[in-house]
Amino acid sequence: MPKTFTQIPLTRPATPLLDTLTSPAELRRLPASRLEQVVDELREYLLYAVGQCGGHFGAGLGVVELTVALHYLYNTPDDRLVWDVGHQCYPHKILTGRREGITSIRQQDGLSGFPKRSESEYDTFGVGHSSTSISAALGMALGAEMAGSDRRAVAIIGDGAMTAGQAFEAMSHAAHTRSNLLVILNDNNMSISHNVGGLSNYFARIWASKSYIALREGGKKVLSTMPAAWDFIRRTEESMKNMVSPDMLFEAIGFNYIGPIDGHNVDELVRTLGNMRALEGPQLLHIYTTKGKGFAPAEADPVGYHAINKIEPKPKVQVAVPSQPKKPKYQDIFGQWLCDMAEQDKRLVGITPAMCEGSGMVEFSQRFPDRFHDVAICEQHAVTLAGGLACENQKPVVAIYSTFLQRGYDQL
Repeated sequence: MPKTFTQIPLTRPATPLLDTLTSPAELRRLPASRLEQVVDELREYLLYAVGQCGGHFGAGLGVVELTVALHYLYNTPDDRLVWDVGHQCYPHKILTGRREGITSIRQQDGLSGFPKRSESEYDTFGVGHSSTSISAALGMALGAEMAGSDRRAVAIIGDGAMTAGQAFEAMSHAAHTRSNLLVILNDNNMSISHNVGGLSNYFARIWASKSYIALREGGKKVLSTMPAAWDFIRRTEESMKNMVSPDMLFEAIGFNYIGPIDGHNVDELVRTLGNMRALEGPQLLHIYTTKGKGFAPAEADPVGYHAINKIEPKPKVQVAVPSQPKKPKYQDIFGQWLCDMAEQDKRLVGITPAMCEGSGMVEFSQRFPDRFHDVAICEQHAVTLAGGLACENQKPVVAIYSTFLQRGYDQL
């Protein structure tokens, strides 16, 4: 089991094994029995590094085991990993030769807080906020086919990114092309709910096993001349999966669905991914993780620890400073204005693309739930939805972070 930490270390922790891994190639030389030590050291070093400079926090902690397993099994950078949302990539950067530079993240002349192609050959696509990974990875898979290469493409999508329409548009196209693409749905309970239990884990291991795949494909060939028999077997298989997994949607789209499995069990991840790596066609692995895993305060408050500021050491001598009333933040003023206007006009409607807290709309959502719409990470839908409401003489107010507003008109 991974270690759980309760404090962010202010001094660099001892990471003797991690210090020897200057590239994923060196990670792949380790026996699988040592991966748990890599996980623990990587998580503790990540805590220290983000504490030194600030930055995105919870998402990276939640994918430590997955990052180790992917670089252990896939021949990166030749095999392509596309991280989505991009702020999951801190552990990936540490393992791909940027361990010392990670404390400069998001600073002038420092590392980017997201994957950046010009920064490293391991950063295969410039990923900003969310929901572009499947499209990009599919393009890479198609490109590999055109070049006659057997390299693999993997899209890791999570932290709410699967709620955007582009993700499903890309999956529909992937099913049509039948390209060798693996999509990993990192379900951290901030997006799609998961089905956790021994039975689902047991069936996930069966569905990903080589013997089951061989039996399934062999049976398909034998029964191809007996449509009625094959249809019966197929329906039986789907019913079994449906009993332990609510995500038959992915099978209906055309993906072979495996999961859900524990995303914090590195041995289980290596075993399952190792079996899936050789499978042909579009595959989807559903893992469940905990945002902020391994740091108890972040596990308890994943929203509050989505990102943190630099941790400053406390001065040895505490000087009494007269307390000053805190100035309200811009989003607090906006949220209060929104509530005031809603009291005066029943036609006012509040809309946000998954930024309720950051936009100061929590009180509005509680006081006027019938006039509040959180449309998930779908800025283009939020803008068009507001247009439809305005056509009906309502008064929509759309709250979007300025950096995300690009998606509101870029994808219309």
